[in-house]
Amino acid sequence: MTVQPPGSIDILHDVQLSPLTTIVLGGIAKYFVACQSVDHVCEALRSAQNQKLRVHILGGGSNVIFSDEGFNGLVIRIEMKGISYVDRGDSFLVTAAAGEEWDGFVEHCIARHLGGIECLSGIPGFVGATPIQNVGAYGQEVRETIVSVKALDRQTLRSVEFSNSECMFGYRQSRFKSNDADKYVITGVTFRLHKNGRPVIRYPELQKFITLTTDLNTIAEGEPALRAVREAVLTLRRRKSMVINPNDRNSRSVGSFFMNPILSINQLNDVKSRWQRGGGEGEIPTFPAGDKAKIPAAWLVEHTGFLRGYRSGGVGISENHSLALVNRSGTTSELLDLAIRIQHAVHERFGVMLEREPVVVPA
Repeated sequence: MTVQPPGSIDILHDVQLSPLTTIVLGGIAKYFVACQSVDHVCEALRSAQNQKLRVHILGGGSNVIFSDEGFNGLVIRIEMKGISYVDRGDSFLVTAAAGEEWDGFVEHCIARHLGGIECLSGIPGFVGATPIQNVGAYGQEVRETIVSVKALDRQTLRSVEFSNSECMFGYRQSRFKSNDADKYVITGVTFRLHKNGRPVIRYPELQKFITLTTDLNTIAEGEPALRAVREAVLTLRRRKSMVINPNDRNSRSVGSFFMNPILSINQLNDVKSRWQRGGGEGEIPTFPAGDKAKIPAAWLVEHTGFLRGYRSGGVGISENHSLALVNRSGTTSELLDLAIRIQHAVHERFGVMLEREPVVVPA
């Protein structure tokens, strides 16, 4: 990356996008710039406006899939850094710039005895992306700790700030992904994290693992207990190849490709009826979601015949997690074809259309 002198940006031409993504797919960006300050982002957006260029905002590349043809516009990579603290008695308000690496931020907070995001360890990407889809894992979501989100209006170039309620968080959802998709560039996020945090374990898989391996009651509050939970989460994620590792071919993915469908009672009954009519045995696993029910997308995928290790050309399904579509020296076209086949198979078998998690960027 070119280092930008103060007050200027260096727009590059014909930059390969695949190395900037965790799935290592995508062609060439016609124009590319790395922005290390809000002023740099403003300058880049202004330049794109003047030249009437399409713009794509890129963070850590963990939830994005670029076309094989690349991107015929300007890719702006967010690289602002910095973490600050405000003491609020029993908690700290911790503000992180959007370009901070997320797992590094989690580790940073745990080292300072701050609790509230320890179950989100090991998730790839940058801080600025976490509010967009309300990142969650192992019983925690960022909406539980986010106080406010700072952003830049892409048209007016004015800075704005949204409170937690104004972010309109939902399951893997926010205003930045729905109503205001592509309207703002997130520049910083403020979290409220508890001093000497005592982790609360809600997720059954994590509860079971910790019960078998660690007695949290014997571990001091704050960093020791939070780190024990972090290590447990990282162990579980590594088993599923959900921690980026260049030596693990199953980690060349965008994490979970499909979201768990949330169904009304009538929809759930229809799924159960289809399952039984098709000769299915046993109960369909479900989890409460308010007055609705959540079905694991992994179960649906597996029970339509797309099993772990499945391969199609240069892409396939992870050997360790049936929701992770992996790149085995394939192409974006192959990956999306596989995703569509899985969606159609699930819909035909269960009447449910799976919704993908990653952003697919057209050329």
